[in-house]
Amino acid sequence: MANVLIALGGNVGDVRATFQKAIANICGMTQAALLARSADYTTPPWGHEQQDSFINACIAIETPLDPHALLFVLHKIEKKFGRDRAKEQRWGPRTLDLDIIAYDDVRLDKPELTLPHPRLFERAFVLVPLMDIAPDRPIGGRTPREALAALSTEGIKRLEDRT
Repeated sequence: MANVLIALGGNVGDVRATFQKAIANICGMTQAALLARSADYTTPPWGHEQQDSFINACIAIETPLDPHALLFVLHKIEKKFGRDRAKEQRWGPRTLDLDIIAYDDVRLDKPELTLPHPRLFERAFVLVPLMDIAPDRPIGGRTPREALAALSTEGIKRLEDRT
């Protein structure tokens, strides 16, 4: 079983409800156990700034799937929730974005999948939620705590828990 960190993001529709359903789908479709879930955070748009704020979160799961099989399932789940990767604008609005941040200590550099996630340490919107569930986990030689110390968290706000 692999210990995997997955980032969730979106800014179209009821993102928090989508996250709840997507996490259930992730666990069901990947035979995974949910180990931890961060709070949800509202975050400024990244890449294209003229769009609605995003909501971001992270989860830790344990799954028997290999990284490529997991990526395939995550893409199926994104599509189920309305994402069309072929037609969308890079870093544009989306209903659901699921990224594998880390898969055990695997290092992989393939056109379809790079592990750990290649832009993890540039993205406070991923590192802040990771601080909730894995602040000191080594990922690619650094921890989320170390990486976040070098970035601005301006505009990132923790959302109240849903009841």
